[in-house]
This record gives sequence, structure tokens and C-alpha cells, in this order.
Amino acid sequence: MIDTTILAAIEARFVRAFALPDVRYRPFAADGVRLGFVDRDRAARLARFAAFRVDEQGVTLDPSLDTCEARSAALADVALALRAEGALPAWRDEVYDVAACFAAPPVFRIERGAARYLGVRTYAAHLNGIVAGEDGTKMWFARRSATKPVDPGLLDNLVGGGIAAGMRVDDTLFKEAWEEAGIAQWLARRARPAGVVHVCRAMFDGLQRETVFVHDLDVPADFAPANQDGEAVEHRLVALAEAARLIAQSSGPDEVTLDASVVVLDYLIRRGEIAPDEPAFAALEALRQSCRPT
Repeated sequence: MIDTTILAAIEARFVRAFALPDVRYRPFAADGVRLGFVDRDRAARLARFAAFRVDEQGVTLDPSLDTCEARSAALADVALALRAEGALPAWRDEVYDVAACFAAPPVFRIERGAARYLGVRTYAAHLNGIVAGEDGTKMWFARRSATKPVDPGLLDNLVGGGIAAGMRVDDTLFKEAWEEAGIAQWLARRARPAGVVHVCRAMFDGLQRETVFVHDLDVPADFAPANQDGEAVEHRLVALAEAARLIAQSSGPDEVTLDASVVVLDYLIRRGEIAPDEPAFAALEALRQSCRPT
């Protein structure tokens, strides 16, 4: 079982991280569908563009943009302008589908680095790399490259990546498993879907509202992750108690990304590593369930 003081530190970190600033978010809608949330300053900036209608009640795309293609083209122009102004520092050259719910027809497509600016819901697939042995269960972490635009140098799940436009969950998982850890598709196919976790937090470039499809994969004891795309620079195999200690840290060289920390906490709770009679259990379970999009 995980030490009580570590659990209290995890709780404190999550409470701080998921506390939204004391600002009013206006709903953002397109084609009659509420899709995101924008704070006052960003709403005022968007009001300069002809593609948007902005008032005290919310932000909407111009109704004359009546197809996915038209809306996507208009938003691409806005995103490029915002990028030129320095407002989109996490540009990716990758496009996300934005829809009323996952797998629904997209209302529009948008540059990944602009998604948080509009507070739209995004999706990702993450994988816990698990090693079971006589000395207990262990978990793999990966260290993100220092050149990553978001969370550079932090520890992360063994595999994790956003689901790009037109991609399925399993397609994304197989792709990221190979690129980030050198996991062949035959092995990645053994990953077990383990539900979803949700993240909603204010970030430097807007509001992150992300649903993460979680997977668990038992990997052989002699498996050695091998990054293929330069986005991970180190891998570390740790006992579950150490995994808990790592996600309790909110600063320092071994800080784990908040997204990955929620995935790890979810795994620890599902495995019964956190006893229900622990003082922090109820709060951690509530936090895990409440990290949901606004």
C-alpha cells in the first residue's frame, strides 16, 4: 500500500493543479453546438476577427460559415494570425477534429496548438507499461525531450499522444507505442483498454479539456523501451510505491506531467494499491472522478 503522507501530497498537488482561476469563461459555440470555453481576454482578442461573434453571453463562429470545410479554413487563418502575434506558443502542425462528442462528425478541424485557446475538448491515448515480477509490479516512465513545447523535460507515461484528425484510438496507440517506446504492433495489440480519465485545467495558452483513453500493457521483464522519434530521452522502471511518490511531486527534475499523473493515480486505484480506509482515499477518488471537462 502507498504511504499516507504520499497520498496526502498527491491530493494537495491535484487540488492546486485543477483549481481554475477566478475568471469567467464564456461558452464557445459553432453550428449551434457548444464546443469550448474562452476567458475574457481571449474573447476580446477573438472579437477582432470577422469569423467570430463575441458578446457577454459567449463566443460563436459566424453562422455563414456553414460547412466543416468553411469553418476549418476560417479558423486556420485565425490560428496563423494568433501564432504570428505569439499567442499560440505550442504550435504542432497537426490538426484535431472538434465535435460534439468523440467520433461524431467534426464541426471543424483546428491546429492542435490552438485547441486550448478556444477551450475545446481534445482526446488522447495513453498506455501504462507494466512489468510483473517476483519483486512486485513495476511501471515504466518516459522523460519528455527538453524541446517539447508543453511540459519539456518532465516524466510521462510510457506512451501517450493526442488523437489527430481522422485517427482512431487504436491507430493512435499503435503509432505512439512504436514512436515513443519502440513497441511493435503485435505487442501493442495486447494492451487492455482501461476506461478514460479527464483533465480540465487552465494553462499558459488557454483551457485544457482533454479526455484520455487509458490502456494497460504487460511488457516482458527484459523489454527495454527505445524511442524512435526523439520525443523521449530517458526511460525509468519503478515500483508502484515510487510511481506514487513521483506523481506527488509538483516541481523538480522528476516531476510527472499532470495528464500522466492522473493516469497513474487511476491505475493505482484500480489495482487496489490505495486502501479504501486511507484518509486520502475518498478525496483522491473524488478528484479522479471530477477531473472532467467543464
